[in-house]
Amino acid sequence: QVQLVESGGGSVQAGGSLRLSCAASRSIFSFNTMGWYRQAPGKQRELVVMFTSDSSTNYADSVKGRFTISRDVAKNTVYLQMNSLKPDDTAVYYCNARLHVLSYWGQGTQVTVSS
Repeated sequence: QVQLVESGGGSVQAGGSLRLSCAASRSIFSFNTMGWYRQAPGKQRELVVMFTSDSSTNYADSVKGRFTISRDVAKNTVYLQMNSLKPDDTAVYYCNARLHVLSYWGQGTQVTVSS
């Protein structure tokens, strides 16, 4: 069973920064894709950014130029650096990893951006 544990959420003012971490219970290279989603109140869960199967990245248009995904293979951890945060970025952020037909989710971490 794969476990994903997120950390790093919190409350910041608009224009601030946060870094989220997602620690996996197995090698992150074993996954087909790995990345971050978010869900705001009353909205559907949406992709923020992911590493694809060829290690390229796929960012949502709304976060391009502000968010950066990275990884530390030795620590089995993926990071999400979020800069220039906006109130619209307020959501629960979830780490996701896919292995063949299986999809694994972290417990989520709250990010709140105030104006």
